[in-house]
Amino acid sequence: MGQETTNASDIHQDTSTYSVRSSLRVPGPADRAFAVFTEGLADWWVKEYTWSGPQKLAKLGIEPGSGGMLYEIGPHGFRADWGRVLEWQPPRRLVFNWQIGPDRAPVPDPAHSSVVEARFAPQADGTTLVEVEHRDFDRHGEAAEGYREALTAGWYELLSRYATAVGHADAPD
Repeated sequence: MGQETTNASDIHQDTSTYSVRSSLRVPGPADRAFAVFTEGLADWWVKEYTWSGPQKLAKLGIEPGSGGMLYEIGPHGFRADWGRVLEWQPPRRLVFNWQIGPDRAPVPDPAHSSVVEARFAPQADGTTLVEVEHRDFDRHGEAAEGYREALTAGWYELLSRYATAVGHADAPD
């Protein structure tokens, strides 16, 4: 599980020069959608989008709470941090720095990183509206617009897999 995709036509995207906004509805309550996004990251993240690669990746994770890190652990315990949690408001909102540059190199200075905000809004029909905005691409310098274009496609793929993972998640007791 986790590497299949769902009906991608259900994902809507809007872009501007320095941001991409994606939205989709997933089944179930916001707390489950938030948990799959954060605790279940390894179930839906595309393994090829990691530095370790699919064969050597040992773990993906988000440390809960403001100041926590988004990270991967690869071969021999190699750890690479992707960004830092700026806001942690389960089950409604998560904001983190995206500290990976257009060349896939780490961006140690948060002033030169973009920002990802994920919002989880319960709907009257029992689904959750998930909105993910990746913004501030201008902080990545001259390659900003090309990077935004690449990550527009990347988020589309990721959120397709995320929706499938939410659909397969066990409903809370």
